Amino acid sequence: MAIEKMKLVRTYGLIDHLDEFITSCCISGDFHPENAMDYISDSLGFVPLNEENPYSSSIQKIEEIASIAGVTLKDTFKGDEIIVDSDEFGYIDSLKEKLSESFAKRTEISDKLKEVEASAEQFNHFVGIDVPIEELLSCEFLKVRFGSIPKDCYPKLKAYENNNLFVFLESSVDEKSHWGIYSAPRAQIDEVDRIFASLYFDRIRIPFSTGTPKEILTKLNAEKEKLTAELNKIDTEIADFWAENSEHCEQVHAYLEIASLAFDLRRYAAKDSDSDYFIYVGWVPKSSYKWFKKKIEQIDGVTFEDADPEQEKRSSPPVKLNNKKPFRPFEMFVEMYGLPSYGGVDITPFVAITYSLLFGIMFADFGQGLVLAIGGYLVYKIKGTKLAKILVPCGMSSAFFGLLVGSVFGYEELLDPVYHAIGLPGKPLSVMDSINTVLILAIGIGVALVIVSMGLNVFCSLKNKKPGEALFSTNGVVGIILYATLVCAVVGFMSGKTVLPAGVTVIVAVVCILLLFFQEILIGMVDKKENYMPEKWSDYIMQNFFEVIEYILTYFSNTVSFLRVGAFVLVHAGMMMVFSSLAGDEYSVGGIISMIFGNIIVIALEGLLTGIQVLRLEFYEMFSRFYAGDGKPFNSVGMRKNRSVFFSIKNVFKPSTPEDNENVVIKVKK
Repeated sequence: MAIEKMKLVRTYGLIDHLDEFITSCCISGDFHPENAMDYISDSLGFVPLNEENPYSSSIQKIEEIASIAGVTLKDTFKGDEIIVDSDEFGYIDSLKEKLSESFAKRTEISDKLKEVEASAEQFNHFVGIDVPIEELLSCEFLKVRFGSIPKDCYPKLKAYENNNLFVFLESSVDEKSHWGIYSAPRAQIDEVDRIFASLYFDRIRIPFSTGTPKEILTKLNAEKEKLTAELNKIDTEIADFWAENSEHCEQVHAYLEIASLAFDLRRYAAKDSDSDYFIYVGWVPKSSYKWFKKKIEQIDGVTFEDADPEQEKRSSPPVKLNNKKPFRPFEMFVEMYGLPSYGGVDITPFVAITYSLLFGIMFADFGQGLVLAIGGYLVYKIKGTKLAKILVPCGMSSAFFGLLVGSVFGYEELLDPVYHAIGLPGKPLSVMDSINTVLILAIGIGVALVIVSMGLNVFCSLKNKKPGEALFSTNGVVGIILYATLVCAVVGFMSGKTVLPAGVTVIVAVVCILLLFFQEILIGMVDKKENYMPEKWSDYIMQNFFEVIEYILTYFSNTVSFLRVGAFVLVHAGMMMVFSSLAGDEYSVGGIISMIFGNIIVIALEGLLTGIQVLRLEFYEMFSRFYAGDGKPFNSVGMRKNRSVFFSIKNVFKPSTPEDNENVVIKVKK
């Protein structure tokens, strides 16, 4: 259980050396910056260092250039030195200007192409009308409407067959509608429009053109081909232009990002309003302290002082976990719930052991466990996925418990020769023949883990100098005694055997319940809290009466929740029995294929569900008893960006004033 020890470092120096301090001691190492103003008295005359980042605009321009080119930036570098100065920024501006011109032209052509495609789609519905559009639209005594009628409304037109108001001419039919035109005298057009509106006629506006719809469609298709060719030409030009300049742009962007980060870190500093001195405050892990001290001593005009966390009362130190390699993957689950407070207990080893144990029991199969372990290892090595690394110990645990229940990819007799060779009559535990045993063992595991969790609460409370919590809380010594007593009572009742004498059980339970009833007062007395006595006894008695009942019900529900461990053991065995039955002859070609398919489903589906259920047991049945997860994470600046990029930078930026921001020395290949 390892939480790294921290040192609080206060750095003082001339503002001209602030950038050198940031690049040498902050970005390139383990350093958690804090707002210096939180550690300085207001009467000392220091003010926050609020400045506009001079690199943001250039970074934004390069990202806009990449967006125009339709590519994703790759922050790479070669290490050849150039000067990122006003000429370089001018080069970026010229790139953006050229690409913007091409992009504007592309947008114009693209918009025009959309209009042509939309017009072509409209005219395509009316190719059956062999009348020039200009003649239809310029009739002196008639009005013409273009559009479509839904198929379910089209039969209703028959009711108007003998009318003298309008004529509907159908031009085409598709899956949903009948397309065509209707015409009516100008004097009656409003009445006709109302009739067609009742038929859900969907009118479209045809742009004025000359020729029949078929002739117009031919012209539009030719225009469409022409515009598409122009669009492809511009896309090729943009792609070629970016290919020519991408390497340089990406490298400049990589270094400007680092420079921008370094400049942003200046906002944590405080500057003396009457002089050119700054103060910078942050946390350094003790393991990195010697390195930090060596780096800072190499900077002229900068001094520092350090303090242990116990001497600093204004804020709590950040938390950085440092576990042994086998436990390290499980830090992800701890961080997911919340880090322990500084000076608290790192529960990562507890999580690693209990999670692997429960997963292995619930997913007990020798072959499938090995598949999970090997698959997780390969995915981690290839993809670097943290979650995949957790599958290695979980898979090994599954393989181990698979040996106990004699299951190998669902084949229940495959390991019988092994058992006989070591002198056993058969598998140690046959799941489907020992259902009650499996469920009782699951409850037993739950009882043990609940007691261990309560024991951890006692340990954590004592470590945090809260003996009252350790003794009298629901998950303290009193809670453990009450829980153990209730468990003994239930075991005695179910088995018919006397575990504890009835009188002892009643006396211990009543005493523990009374202590829990008055736990707030007792904890307040022992831990010397203020205002621990109730303001109104009637409210206190009523509230605590129901809380004691809730405590007992919680003990019961937490324990019963572990039945899911046994249930998953049975479900796993049951699912493999189903696939075994479907396979028929398990050792035939068809049977083997069926079993392979079944194993794939079980590994994917049940593996996921088992992982989720075990995590639920960890969070709700165990963590909730002893763990707060209120720690502040250690955010090392060096972890926020690729350090390999930073290490190739020389003087990430020189200026301390806006006027000097023209010259920035960065190592980049041009």
